[in-house]
Amino acid sequence: MFDIGLSKMALIGAVALVVIGPEKLPRVARMVGTMLGRAQRYVTDVKAEVNRSMELDELRKMKESVETAARDVESGVRNQTSDFEKDWGDATKDLHDGSNMTSASSFDSYDSNGSYGSHSSVVPSYSHPRKNWRVKRGAVPQWYKSRAGVRSKVQSGAARVARFRPKKFH
Repeated sequence: MFDIGLSKMALIGAVALVVIGPEKLPRVARMVGTMLGRAQRYVTDVKAEVNRSMELDELRKMKESVETAARDVESGVRNQTSDFEKDWGDATKDLHDGSNMTSASSFDSYDSNGSYGSHSSVVPSYSHPRKNWRVKRGAVPQWYKSRAGVRSKVQSGAARVARFRPKKFH
């Protein structure tokens, strides 16, 4: 900051000693050091704030570029999905129109029982394969559990005591 050499510092110290006096010089020196420390901290804080604001501006610019890229990707995906939906609708319409012509010819084989002949195909509805949660499927076989003495039946504490209580002899 300042271009102060050793000779200039010695001159300032000598002038301060003469002007302030030897009794007040240490107190003034401490106060000047404290003030310089505060000034340095203030300058450091200002520099840090400027750096943070610059980084914040850079982050805002980066955020805007990412948002525009995301909007471009979103619009591209929407365009692709709308094209796909249009193509799918056209294909299903053509398929539906074609199936109406084949179903009209299958009316010839309609039975009086309310079913079509061998030409029609009945597609069963999907049913979820529900697992029976009451049945425990263990990885250890039952014969091994019985040999190893693993309890497979649950008993209450009172039933267990009654089971293993010694028999009374009369």
